[in-house]
Amino acid sequence: MDKLISISEASKMLGVNQRTLKRWELNNQLTPSAKTKGGHRRYLLSKIQTLQGVEKSEEVLKSVAIYCRVSSNEQKQKGDLDRQKGRMLDYCVNKKYNVKYSFDEVGSGMSDKRSKLLNLMDLCIKGKISKVIIEHKDRLARFNLNYLKKFFESHGVILEVVEETLPKSYENELVEDMLSLISSFSSKIYGKRSAENKRKKKELKNGILN
Repeated sequence: MDKLISISEASKMLGVNQRTLKRWELNNQLTPSAKTKGGHRRYLLSKIQTLQGVEKSEEVLKSVAIYCRVSSNEQKQKGDLDRQKGRMLDYCVNKKYNVKYSFDEVGSGMSDKRSKLLNLMDLCIKGKISKVIIEHKDRLARFNLNYLKKFFESHGVILEVVEETLPKSYENELVEDMLSLISSFSSKIYGKRSAENKRKKKELKNGILN
């Protein structure tokens, strides 16, 4: 299903003002369009992309990327990552998807510095894929998944989740991620306190010497 975007989004994508878009619409250069109940204009994303000169080819429309992740090297060594990847490939074969790209990564679901995830996002920006397939929501991110979903949608990419319910085998992994988060915050707090104490001692020492 094609996505509808607002007139302000279309204006930014094409680099023209909203008056120009309305004029194109009247001249049938920007149709079909739609209006919400509140009277706000909406345009088909595919139509705007065509006007941009970035109309997607049939190959891109059928191309998908899968993203698999585990939190630790221990899980990878046990074969968890390979099994996850195998399940994802089986799913795509059954759906008759063309798996053009496959990413598997070891890292916390709360980290925003995962190189493979960043590579996946680059593919979306370049318009190389039509779908991102993940086994569970938390494989992509522990929290704030909607931000990533919104990012994918803004580039015309669908995020497809295979399983909505997280199996119990991932509970320990979630606990590890939570402990890692607590440890990170604790280190920052103690580090700040240590720096503050050093500063006060230095000020006190300078005051005595003066």
